[in-house]
Amino acid sequence: MLGAERGLARNSLEAYGNDLADFSGFLIAQNENPEQVGATALRRYVQGLSDAGLKPATMARRLSALRQFFRFLASEGIRADDPSALLDAPKRGRPLPKLLSEAEVDRLLAEARRLRDDPAESARLTALLEILYATGLRVSELVGLRFPPFGDDPRFLLVRGKGNKERLVPLSAPARSALLDYAKDWRGEFIAARQASPWLFPSRGESGHLTRQRFGQLLKDLAVAAKIDPAKVSPHVLRHAFASHLLAHGADLRAVQKMLGHADISTTQIYTHVLEARKQALVQAHHPLARGRSPAGAKE
Repeated sequence: MLGAERGLARNSLEAYGNDLADFSGFLIAQNENPEQVGATALRRYVQGLSDAGLKPATMARRLSALRQFFRFLASEGIRADDPSALLDAPKRGRPLPKLLSEAEVDRLLAEARRLRDDPAESARLTALLEILYATGLRVSELVGLRFPPFGDDPRFLLVRGKGNKERLVPLSAPARSALLDYAKDWRGEFIAARQASPWLFPSRGESGHLTRQRFGQLLKDLAVAAKIDPAKVSPHVLRHAFASHLLAHGADLRAVQKMLGHADISTTQIYTHVLEARKQALVQAHHPLARGRSPAGAKE
């Protein structure tokens, strides 16, 4: 149902499958079955997750999988009730996302362009980085872009996001230029060899396109070369950088929400909290009164 009706991606389906497999092990140990298990047993399961030291975010995801599973059983008439409706979600804080500065993004791009010994790989990496930083795509959306990636207007990318929903995302001039350079220098080899692929970033792997994991590794390598802590750099961090840098330069929150593909604006608002935290840190670091001394010339 999640795959056929809701269009969830393979990674999401695997995550739900892993969560339900863990719950299945609990049911077997308790001599219970999903058709009859009650809320009391579900609470024991959730408490066991807490006792095992699982993070609140992981527990919340497990609980979400259970709720959707039992709703499905009830909707199909396999159960008359939904015992998961009585469970309380674990409280969890919402950490602020990691960010890169604009200067650090520029260093990553400069390093990608510096791969003179492999012009084709340089063109591909530059296109990947420029597109990601210009659009804020999820990494799965980026590596899964089709060829050609445009709709009717080459100024916009046609992106297939969560739930198989399509959206148009504006493409900056530098990103469009990098994409055209890549398509000319890299994809031409595939077309010439009559191995044309439906993917913008093809690969010989099982998926047929560049994987999320491989792109993450390439970013880490670029970070090391650019003298940036690789722990700070990931495709998702560049997505965060896109949103926060846009807002810092006065972009409208609703517009950023649409470009990111967020269903709820509250998800996008986390970036406003990031900007506020940075402003507060700036004041604490540089304002003379914040450091316990008076401005020059001020009377005590």
